Amino acid sequence: MTFLEKVFMVLAVAAFLMITGVAKANPVTNWITNEKNKIVEYQKTNWQKGKEQTANNWNTIKSFFSKVVKDESQN
Repeated sequence: MTFLEKVFMVLAVAAFLMITGVAKANPVTNWITNEKNKIVEYQKTNWQKGKEQTANNWNTIKSFFSKVVKDESQN
C-alpha cells in the first residue's frame, strides 16, 4: 500500500467512527440529563412550598406577638 492509500484508509475509518458514534445515543449521558431535569423540577416545586411555609410561619409568629401587645392573651 502506498502512503496515499494508507491516509485514505485512516480517513475512511475515522469518518466511519465519527458518523456511527454521533448516531448512537449515550445511555449514561441521557440518564444524567434526565436526572438533572428531575432534580431541577423537584427543587422548583419544593422551594415554592418552602417559601409558602416560611411566610405562613412568619405570619403565625407575628400574630403571637400582636396578641401579647394587645393583651388579648389574657382574655
